Amino acid sequence: MTQAELLPLPATAGPAATVLPPGVAPTAPQAAPAPNVVAAAEVLPLSDATLPHHGGQLEVPTYDRSALTPAVVHFSVGGFHRAHQLLYFDELAERRISTDWGVVGVGLRSRTMKDALAPQDHLYTVVERSPDGERARVVGVMVGYHFAPDDPTAVLDLLTDARTRMVSLTITDSGYRLDARTGLFDSDDPDIRWDVREPSRPRTVFGFIVEALDRRRRAGIPPFSVVSCDNMHRNGQAARAAVVGFARLRDEVLARWISDRVAFPSSMVDRITPHTSPEEREAVAQRYGVDDRWPVITEPFSQWVIEDTFCDGRPPLDEVGVRFVPDVGRYELMKTRLLNASHCALGYLGSLAGHTSLDQVMADPVFAAYVTRLMDVEVTPLLPPPGGIDLADYKRSLLQRFANPAIADGLARLCRRGSTKLPHHLLPSLRQALEEDRPHELLTLAVAGWVRYLRGTDDAGRPLPLEDALGDRLRALARSGGTDPRPLLGETSVFGDLGDLPGFADELEQALVALERDGARATVATRSLLPTALPR
Repeated sequence: MTQAELLPLPATAGPAATVLPPGVAPTAPQAAPAPNVVAAAEVLPLSDATLPHHGGQLEVPTYDRSALTPAVVHFSVGGFHRAHQLLYFDELAERRISTDWGVVGVGLRSRTMKDALAPQDHLYTVVERSPDGERARVVGVMVGYHFAPDDPTAVLDLLTDARTRMVSLTITDSGYRLDARTGLFDSDDPDIRWDVREPSRPRTVFGFIVEALDRRRRAGIPPFSVVSCDNMHRNGQAARAAVVGFARLRDEVLARWISDRVAFPSSMVDRITPHTSPEEREAVAQRYGVDDRWPVITEPFSQWVIEDTFCDGRPPLDEVGVRFVPDVGRYELMKTRLLNASHCALGYLGSLAGHTSLDQVMADPVFAAYVTRLMDVEVTPLLPPPGGIDLADYKRSLLQRFANPAIADGLARLCRRGSTKLPHHLLPSLRQALEEDRPHELLTLAVAGWVRYLRGTDDAGRPLPLEDALGDRLRALARSGGTDPRPLLGETSVFGDLGDLPGFADELEQALVALERDGARATVATRSLLPTALPR
């Protein structure tokens, strides 16, 4: 599908969510006419009752929300899910394609999202920003939300309901509890042991899914499909390993039934969505007159590619820009190794240099040249080309998206959970390059940036935040090693046996010495121009 063939949004729907097939970079949207800043008295809470009022300032649902069938249950509703998957389901209803795919959210760890959404009838605002303007839209396809610890029975009833045909996940890569070396489900967790003993009162996503599938099996109800939307290669296989692995702790027969009957399509998702600050919430209120407890700010670009294997029918998402394919693997590799790995590299190295947002980093020609060369010289030659995608166009769109000042994606967000992001996004390219004797100096420098970041201060001595489940241990190892990475390379949960590959520890040490001696920006400038970075 070319860009010219994209389905236009109906005039009543508005263009807040630009849904594009993979590999098509959006053109910059024309800025919508900016509404006047509204008076405080005209700012009204968001709810079904106030939608007619808000329709004068931004796009609102024109479909009958009460006619939506709750068919999708999503675990871990955050900003990304609300900016991405929910927009596609909202389009199905808004374009009058189908009302059969309403969504119910489930939270496991915090009631914050429930407290934000319930008073406003589960409506929320999405603001799409480009350098040329912004567009805003209220999304209405979420028909309910449960905080599971409050009422696990209600969540199990929802999952057992025959109308539920799809369960989707954004639980982060660490949430699958898979051993990095074996790929097997790690049952050494108090909540997992609780779920095995108390299946009717589960605490984990796998406890809920497996108990519901068991109830459906016993009642003769077809199983639902489980769709992972996390940034992991073969995330469907990860979801299968986790669900079947947990089921095996309970009942081998149930585990075999799930393995044989339940579909776990892999998917690739892409839309840059920063955390919404209180200032952004106030700006939405002042510009659009909507008091939204938790609006979402995002970019125009959006992609979703799903493996076409469902076990109880699939939503017609292909009619709103989603691509169904036999194998998502190449699309996942493209996205994780180009976008996510670049995020890691720019996040750590840019933070060391004193930058705080991704657009600031890209405005620095040294870092822009670095990430361009990283993608072109060291990563792209390792990628099997996905069907229907021009990688050169895709990379150009990435550079534009990274540089979007209207998003100003914070580097602190990109630097979270490095111990799980690097093994999925960056280290596979590095390992492959080492094994094939290909250029890898810039990939090595990105790893050195993370190791240096773990020590806790930037090049000017300012403190750096560290949000990582292994943070305390990793920081201690990084500090004890200094410019010697070997203590940290011994952390096999992150590096596996990468430290044993000939010469790598020495190369990483040289990069760390350069960062310590010259600082991040100077090191990036020098190493980006090294002749050894050229293809061999």
